[in-house]
Amino acid sequence: MKLPVLKTQAIMPAAGLGTRLQAAVPKPFVLLDGEPIFIHTLKVLAECPGIESIVVVAPPDHLSRFEETIQRCHFQKTVKVVGGGATRTESVFNGLAAVDADTEMVVIHDGARPLIKLSVIEEAVKLCRESGAVVVAVPVKPTIKKVHPASLLVEETLNREELWEAQTPQVFKKEILMKAYEEHGEDPATDDAGLVERLGREVKILRGDYDNIKITTQEDLLIAEVLLKARRG
Repeated sequence: MKLPVLKTQAIMPAAGLGTRLQAAVPKPFVLLDGEPIFIHTLKVLAECPGIESIVVVAPPDHLSRFEETIQRCHFQKTVKVVGGGATRTESVFNGLAAVDADTEMVVIHDGARPLIKLSVIEEAVKLCRESGAVVVAVPVKPTIKKVHPASLLVEETLNREELWEAQTPQVFKKEILMKAYEEHGEDPATDDAGLVERLGREVKILRGDYDNIKITTQEDLLIAEVLLKARRG
């Protein structure tokens, strides 16, 4: 049975200043292959036929700079810029407040993940229509050990076959994500799926790829440059 197409908008959190990157400008404006990092990300989201429009969540002190940079790109889709909060959770919630009332599905993708592939976003959107909550992730490669924080003694070597590294995009039916934020938005969480999990909802994993790195440090920026060149070559 063919599933109905649901109105879908994207939220792109880009409100972090990137202190660990140690750059002279906020992280979204650091150049990657001659363009700001967030523009690379935005271009991929704008190419996705299943996404109707995009909400960019930016540092409140830099809204006009974001808007001017976006306008110069002449995107065919509507891109709205809103101010972020003190935490990622607050920023995503601000983005949620800015999506259309009739939106049924929300794609959340970090602005600092510019190497996401269009095919992965499309597959995540498609899968969410079936499951209601999807996280793109990859199996972990190293051996992971659980360690006591004070003594630094190993408590357990975890089964690598059961461990996945969460990435974005993370895609949700809007009603599910809104309920998660209403009930658990004050809880500490490092991703949106963590809040949805606390509702007792099932979250489906979609295998992504290891190129979809999040740029956090100068080393990440160098790796991203190499990966971009490899794609072109």
